[in-house]
Amino acid sequence: VQLQASGGGLVQAGGSLRLSCAVSNIFFSINDMGWFRQAPGKQRELVAGINNDDSTDYLDSVKGRFTISRDGAKNTVLLQMNSLKPEDTGVYYCYVRSVVLGTPKFYWGQGTLVTVSS
Repeated sequence: VQLQASGGGLVQAGGSLRLSCAVSNIFFSINDMGWFRQAPGKQRELVAGINNDDSTDYLDSVKGRFTISRDGAKNTVLLQMNSLKPEDTGVYYCYVRSVVLGTPKFYWGQGTLVTVSS
């Protein structure tokens, strides 16, 4: 499985960025996919996920500002980030999760850095 993330960068507070993650070489059923982030000195946290039924989950602090979507035909997951805040700064990792016999397994992209300046 290969996950190729792109779209990070430096932006001023209030600005927008769009992250993209292309997933390839999949030979199993995907349960959900989305984005985690890790800020300096903090644990990795789920930012947004989209499930097979297209239902979504968001970190409370990004609700109303971030939107996750996917292109199933292209196995691409997108994260539109608006009204960015300095606390959104971190390395964003896209993921794919499969569940086999009740056991979840994560696959990760390489991470893309998002820096929001105040």
